[in-house]
Amino acid sequence: MDAVKYLKQLTIIMTVSFVGEFLNQALPLPVPGSVYGLILMFLLLMTRIVRLEQVEDAGVFLVKLMPVLFIGPSVSLITVMGGLADRLVPILAVCIISTVIVMAVTGLTAQAVLKRTAGKREDGTGTGTGKSLSGKRKNGREGEGIHE
Repeated sequence: MDAVKYLKQLTIIMTVSFVGEFLNQALPLPVPGSVYGLILMFLLLMTRIVRLEQVEDAGVFLVKLMPVLFIGPSVSLITVMGGLADRLVPILAVCIISTVIVMAVTGLTAQAVLKRTAGKREDGTGTGTGKSLSGKRKNGREGEGIHE
């Protein structure tokens, strides 16, 4: 019975992926079909046309399987390493710089989201402690006291 559940979930995921590939061929935009598929799946989940329970188990399985899928490209990269030797420094520089940029943007975005949610809690629109991320209350004092 478990196999049927996985088959149904994989069918939903693969159908969305196929539609993404179709959109790639149909639309004159330089966007990969997988990106169309991810956006489509996101929209389907957000509008609850597809519920998370309908694809969750197969999605978890595919994420667990993902490291195995990198073995083939890694072996191919090793076989062409001789041709990449003269380009290795620029490739590594691009990888390191792009990693630092992605980490910085991710960190700044996370901080902005946390500040925004903490601000909502402070002004009474959410449930929170009334403290900002720095641990200070709106009145500037620190601590957990009830006197404002």
